[in-house]
Amino acid sequence: MLILLPPSEGKADTGSGRRLDLARLTLPDLTPAREEVLTALVALCAAGDEEDALTALGLSPGQRGELRRNARLREAATAPAERRYTGVLYEALDLASLPPAALRAARRTILISSGLWGAVRLTDRIPPYRCPIGARLPGVGALSAYWRRALAPAMAAAAGNGPVLDLRSGGYAATWAPRDATAARTVTVRVLHEREVDGVPVRSVVSHFNKATKGRLVRDLLTAGARPRTADGLLTTLRDLKYPVVEHPTKAGRPRQVDIVVTEL
Repeated sequence: MLILLPPSEGKADTGSGRRLDLARLTLPDLTPAREEVLTALVALCAAGDEEDALTALGLSPGQRGELRRNARLREAATAPAERRYTGVLYEALDLASLPPAALRAARRTILISSGLWGAVRLTDRIPPYRCPIGARLPGVGALSAYWRRALAPAMAAAAGNGPVLDLRSGGYAATWAPRDATAARTVTVRVLHEREVDGVPVRSVVSHFNKATKGRLVRDLLTAGARPRTADGLLTTLRDLKYPVVEHPTKAGRPRQVDIVVTEL
């Protein structure tokens, strides 16, 4: 099984002092693409035109500090991605408290999408950075389109022959769309919050519920020792774990789409 997660905007500032080494990251076929994006990002943020850099990265004036941090990425201390990413999803997943077997499974099965790295494993050592997938970098262009071209072979290989649980969001999901046989093994999940309005059940996407539920869902799969071999097996496991799964009809050659309906965290 392969589990695809989005990154978090917030990132811990911890690090050991070891500098970034792109050659040590997993999915080594992505090294040239990572180098190109990293070079463009560092150059943009070190150039001194803060307004242009903020606009290119979609940041607010109050986030100027992110530019200075990006400019020093090659010298910054690194930490494993499992300690780097923070935020609602990762708080709910709570990797640090997983039992040893579940943590080993997490390190084996999880890939985190990234506007800067393309995708990383939990054990990959990376510095703190700010590079959203909606950014446009000089010489690189729109990152979503850039990674869509670069990621396909590496992601297809990472998916292997097992099921893929795709929990990515927005532009990150657009960087790799499973094709053919891989698509048939892929389950994409949307989390809906159900509440009553004037006595009528209403379902909507709410960011906090969405992120927290996805984090809890992955944690439950890992602690249960789940190893489904097919998409059907994955959906059965989710139902066995008491997640209310609503599947939608999908066209042949497209990932299966399901909703997880929650009423409270």
